Amino acid sequence: MSIIAWIVVGIIAGFIAEKVTGRNHGLLTNLIVGIIGAFVGGFLASLLGFEYAEGFNLASIIVATIGAIVFLWILGMIQGRRSSR
Repeated sequence: MSIIAWIVVGIIAGFIAEKVTGRNHGLLTNLIVGIIGAFVGGFLASLLGFEYAEGFNLASIIVATIGAIVFLWILGMIQGRRSSR
C-alpha cells in the first residue's frame, strides 16, 4: 500500500475509533492510532483466518478501525491500572 493510502486509512480508522471509544484526539494522534490499528487489526485478522484485499478499500478501513479500537481499549486498560495505584 502506498504511503498516501496508509495515511488516509490511518486517519479514517483513527477518527472512527476515536468516536466509538468516546475519546478526543487531534489529527496526528488519529493518524498514529489508525496506523497502529492497521497493524493490530491485520494481525488479528490473520490469526482468525480472515483474508482481505490490502490497499485503500473498505475492508482495510474496517480492519484498521477494529485494530485501532482494540489498541485504544488496551491503552485505556493500562492507563486505568496505572492511575489506580
